Amino acid sequence: MNARRSIVLAFALAALLPALGTRIAAAQEQEIPPKLHWSFAGPFGLYDTEQLQRGFKVYREGCSTCHGLKLLAFRNLADPGGPSFSEAQAAAIAASFQVTDGPNDKGEMFQRPGKLADRFPPPFSNDQAARAALGGALPPDMSVLAKARSVERGFPWFIFDAFTQYQEDGPDYIHAILNGYEDPPAGFTLAPGAQYNKYFPGHAIGMPKPLSDGQVEYTDGTPTTVDQYGRDVSAFLMWAAEPTLDVRKRLGFQVFVFLIVLTGLLYFTKKRIWHEVKRHPELLEPRQPTEYRS
Repeated sequence: MNARRSIVLAFALAALLPALGTRIAAAQEQEIPPKLHWSFAGPFGLYDTEQLQRGFKVYREGCSTCHGLKLLAFRNLADPGGPSFSEAQAAAIAASFQVTDGPNDKGEMFQRPGKLADRFPPPFSNDQAARAALGGALPPDMSVLAKARSVERGFPWFIFDAFTQYQEDGPDYIHAILNGYEDPPAGFTLAPGAQYNKYFPGHAIGMPKPLSDGQVEYTDGTPTTVDQYGRDVSAFLMWAAEPTLDVRKRLGFQVFVFLIVLTGLLYFTKKRIWHEVKRHPELLEPRQPTEYRS
């Protein structure tokens, strides 16, 4: 039996080694973004409304010229658990965008101010137009970017992450990319139009540095630094990718409380039902069948 277990363990380790080697190689290829503290981290974390509003401002003034939010509607900006703009504020934001609609009576498409029911319009009419305007690079849509992007942290961190429920690698990655622009080290060759970023895979990124200190003005006294911009827009993009996170965590907590209460009720119910049986064990003895007489 011990020999059989050893063989099974050996095969399991052999199966895990290639994946482990891939994770270690990926982690060594690029620098690992630092883990930041997020208000929405952990089983009880929730979004910071003020941070989401600042993050939307950073997206609009620093990112929206190249990156779209095609899965997000303007009405979502007023949903509970999000930036919590008022309906009037969300409507004003929608009206500041031009949305393609139609066809009209002449069969032509036309531009009109956005409405709450509209989704964020893309910055380019199609992918070919985006590539032509940006030197061949296609900027990704940011609707689910915070959930789609991740980073290989290597061994043994990815094992610890499974137990600590670390799921903020997407926001950490986005923040790191925004703050990872540096001069290339000696001997590093960049392709024409590429920028050096120490956190980007391969370190050559086609996106020019999008943010600089003082670029976006805050009215609440929050520091206007690239580090703060990165934190705010990363939190906003996390909300865009998972807008019901607050509701999901609140429901999960309620389910846990319900299960704990239900477990207690079932336990005491069992104790109550079997109390008399334990006091009178003879009740469990099988009864002798009564003899039938005509």
